Amino acid sequence: MTASEAPAIGLTHVGSEDTGLGHRGPESKSIVVPYGFWLFVLSDMVLFSALFATYASLAHATDGGPTSNQLFDRNLVAIETMALLLSSFTCGLAMIVAKRGNMKWTLGWLLVTGLLGFVFLFIELYEFASMIGEGAGPQRSAFLSAFFTLVGCHGAHVTVGLLWIGTMMAQIWSKGFREHIMRRLLCLSVFWHALDIIWVAIFTIVYLIGTLP
Repeated sequence: MTASEAPAIGLTHVGSEDTGLGHRGPESKSIVVPYGFWLFVLSDMVLFSALFATYASLAHATDGGPTSNQLFDRNLVAIETMALLLSSFTCGLAMIVAKRGNMKWTLGWLLVTGLLGFVFLFIELYEFASMIGEGAGPQRSAFLSAFFTLVGCHGAHVTVGLLWIGTMMAQIWSKGFREHIMRRLLCLSVFWHALDIIWVAIFTIVYLIGTLP
């Protein structure tokens, strides 16, 4: 190899293009955006971990007020949980048909996902209203404060997710499956599945283990 050949290799990056080594410059948005959103989801997990720890430490601090066994209806919560689990499944189906470019089924599955999420949220709000009506609001005891904060925070995330689903449906309908819209749809899917995982933890810790005799 002559001296004149060496700079040419360095300028064209032939080796780095073939192997991925020695890459220069910023990564594409298809890599940066999902990676950044995963960092957001992980930070959200840290927030919920703190709320779980708070709830665990205050679960028995009822101050003579109602306990979890007296307040929670397992049957109602089971329906609520099934609605959210099914919505996670339909969200996955929406992603599959979106990658195939099928607008009709993508919008359909997103609509079903949103309706199931609305059912979940409606039951949760009904539970909150019933508890407050019975005098078991968040101000009644430390246990109830921790409960309303943990479950309410998850409900707020579901509300944001429902608004996001509606926004994505409008964007897909008007603009189709452009690259940036597919990235947003991927982030929505990650967010919705993360909410499902968090709810499984809430259901187990708060409603199952929390109501054991």
